[in-house]
Amino acid sequence: MSSDEEGGEEYLFKIVIIGDSAVGKSNLLSRYARNEFNLHSKATIGVEFQTQSMEIDGKEVKAQIWDTAGQERFRAVTSAYYRGAVGALIVYDISRRTTFDSVGRWLDELKTHSDTTVAMMLVGNKCDLENIRDVSVEEGKSLAEAEGLFFMETSALDSTNVKKAFEIVIREIYNNVSRKVLNSDTYKAELSLNRVTLVNNGSDSKQAQGYFSCCSR
Repeated sequence: MSSDEEGGEEYLFKIVIIGDSAVGKSNLLSRYARNEFNLHSKATIGVEFQTQSMEIDGKEVKAQIWDTAGQERFRAVTSAYYRGAVGALIVYDISRRTTFDSVGRWLDELKTHSDTTVAMMLVGNKCDLENIRDVSVEEGKSLAEAEGLFFMETSALDSTNVKKAFEIVIREIYNNVSRKVLNSDTYKAELSLNRVTLVNNGSDSKQAQGYFSCCSR
């Protein structure tokens, strides 16, 4: 979090998109960031990222979204990019069960390399391929519930739920950060100092308690 020129608060969150090769990670990002879809997109080499902004509670929130290569040979390169991530979309292709079976491995890798609380969403992409579906909606929901993840099926091709999936993750990160700020020792110390100042300035205890209630929400 940093302050902009007008004194407002600005947030920058790092989000990674992970999953097997060819599940549609790059197209999910290009659909969200630029409203584009490339039917013939090539495999990502290493990592690429886009930055998107949205407003939450009157504050500008920027998400730096990293698209990581799914191929095994890039695994050592991409592992470093998990560090500092506070959000993740774990993507599988609903028409290829092997990509769903790999979700556990991707989750393990994320947990190994991330060093903080991560807002995670399981994404079943290519829901437009209903006629060749290989993973049911119920299976996706069950895995998400078991792992404590958000869950959504998307289609980068026709835009179904793409914006919603990213924004849910961004909002959850914002909520996580807000809770951390409220529970931090620095914040509590400032709160105590302000309470003392209020009391010393002649405010009664009810006014002081009201201040606590306001700032704790």
